[in-house]
Amino acid sequence: MSLQIGDQAPDFKLFSSELTEVSLSAFKGKKVIIHFFPMAFTGTCTEQLCTMRDNFSFYEGIDAQVLGISVDSPFSLAKFKEVQNYQFPLLSDFNKDVSAAYGALYDEFVFGLKGVSKRAAFVIDEEGKIAYAEVLENAGDLPDFKAINDSLKA
Repeated sequence: MSLQIGDQAPDFKLFSSELTEVSLSAFKGKKVIIHFFPMAFTGTCTEQLCTMRDNFSFYEGIDAQVLGISVDSPFSLAKFKEVQNYQFPLLSDFNKDVSAAYGALYDEFVFGLKGVSKRAAFVIDEEGKIAYAEVLENAGDLPDFKAINDSLKA
């Protein structure tokens, strides 16, 4: 069953590209935008996260936390973050637990790869409830950034 608006967001603890543990519950009292993406260094994933990077002042201005999550290793994510100058944490869901909990995991992706994060976006409100949820089946599609931003203003 997929997560719906109003559901409690599943808490998690993942390692960041800086090798520090990050939990969703640490951001209680703050809006959080979570972007799941299939793979670092791929075209659409780069576009997705660069859109967040390029609009970071908006999120910072409303005191919202942006997080990127993929099944890539923390080491790959560190290089991806460095190359693209992302100002927000990239978290490694290498064991695929968080992607699965959010309904954002492909059973099988391209080239027979199994257990890759789907492209997805979630907005979590200050109480830890889901205010926006979008899970895309087609990895070539981008999340609806306008809808994400509108949910943050509500």
